Amino acid sequence: MKEEFAKCVALYRDGLVNRRDLLKSIITLTGSYAAAHLLLESSGLAARLISQREAAAANVDADTVRYPSGQFQIEAYLVKPKNPGKHPAVIVIHENRGLNEHIRDVARRFASEGFVALAPDLLARAGGTAGMKTPDEATRAIDRMPPFESVEDLKAGFAFLEAIPDVDPQHISSVGFCWGGWRSFMLATEIPALHEAVVFYGSTPGSGLQKIQAPVLAHYAQLDHQITGNAIATEKTMKQLGKKFTYYVYPNTSHAFFNDTGDRYNPDAAKLAWARTLEFLRS
Repeated sequence: MKEEFAKCVALYRDGLVNRRDLLKSIITLTGSYAAAHLLLESSGLAARLISQREAAAANVDADTVRYPSGQFQIEAYLVKPKNPGKHPAVIVIHENRGLNEHIRDVARRFASEGFVALAPDLLARAGGTAGMKTPDEATRAIDRMPPFESVEDLKAGFAFLEAIPDVDPQHISSVGFCWGGWRSFMLATEIPALHEAVVFYGSTPGSGLQKIQAPVLAHYAQLDHQITGNAIATEKTMKQLGKKFTYYVYPNTSHAFFNDTGDRYNPDAAKLAWARTLEFLRS
């Protein structure tokens, strides 16, 4: 597999295939989306090769940074628009696979739209995504994490963004996917100054909704019954509490429909959810 992997990378390095085609080829080699991303992360190519090339194509500046959270240093992918001035910012919260190239790409997309984007690696306390040997190891490490540890690391990320000169501290929002969706919702309960929160197919916190100050936007997949089934109850509770909550259910879609490297990707739904997210964050 090493030779085939090297050939795939060479094609990308020479500009003969794009990021999505490279990932498709590696998924074919490794057998799964998770294994492909983990191979890229552990090899260092996602950060050194793919991210740099894609950042240049998006006309943004990207770098790997670290910020303190208690006694830990949290590694994160930071992307900024090239044009100077104060920008709104967004914390991009990954799924239960760790910080991978898909999430880096989402961060770059936000930066190309004028946002400073910070994508923390919430596996940092366990050695980081790149330190995981298998996809199952990454998932198990995330499953073992106390939920509020990751929320604390995200709160520290919010403080890190507030101190960046390029960031408008009054306009820092969060966007989370799946496992990260609950954490985006949770940030709204923990940080009164959060500007807005976006949830992609994520669970609703069981408590703390009364503390939310930020408007919340949620995207759900029609066929994701376990999570989407809570949308109506969430809307009812938020309305009773006087909170702003808007949600959309995308027909004939499955969980992770926004992930353009996965087999459940739905391009039409993803495009519409992206447009709605940008409109919401700019409001």
